[in-house]
Amino acid sequence: MDEFETFSPFPAPTNTRPLLGLTILLVEDSRYASEAMRLMCLRSGARLRRADCLYAARRHLKVYRPSGVIVDIGLPDGSGLELIEELSTASPRVGMLLGLSGDPDVADRVVAAGADGCLIKPLRNLAGFQQKILAALPAERQLAGPRALTDEVIEPDRTAYCDDMSRAANLLNVPGDEGILDYVAQFLGGVARSAGDDQLADAARKLAHSRRNGTPSDLLAATARVGTLVQDRMQKRAAIY
Repeated sequence: MDEFETFSPFPAPTNTRPLLGLTILLVEDSRYASEAMRLMCLRSGARLRRADCLYAARRHLKVYRPSGVIVDIGLPDGSGLELIEELSTASPRVGMLLGLSGDPDVADRVVAAGADGCLIKPLRNLAGFQQKILAALPAERQLAGPRALTDEVIEPDRTAYCDDMSRAANLLNVPGDEGILDYVAQFLGGVARSAGDDQLADAARKLAHSRRNGTPSDLLAATARVGTLVQDRMQKRAAIY
């Protein structure tokens, strides 16, 4: 678990920083997606903390009560739906509970699990993000009066994308565990779609398909393809420095 320092000295929301006073726990394994969320919270006035798995989130919530929680559905140690179900029935309940996914088709499952809504990756439009958060807040936390809307588009630092590539490369090197490929395919697919990397997203989709339906040779080829693309993106980062 780590913390993004997104603090504000102002105690109450304003029409340009409508999330002032909120503390949000983000449960997300991707550094790239987390960086996008950090920038949006920074622009909006919210304080953001991050946990990268279910275990870290549960440990965190034992000692810290945020205003709201945003949970990615695909996590390394299980489904985020599990945590959403737990938090939705806890007493007292957190003021805002949202799911997060790159797959729009899971939104109904997220709400059925007890969330107030679902954010769909990629997260780029600042006004859309703010509206989704505000809509999920209790009435007493809603911002009164008109609010300035912005067409600002958030672009995370590509270094965070390269960090995700390094993580995927390490996972691909774990010997004798083909099951981990399911997580790698899901993880890379979400990260690639968020970053607009269609080539890698397609390769991750084919890896997932090969795990479900392919022959051993299909799986070997799909894994090698993903590994090559990941290494290529890591080498481009090294070239920058």
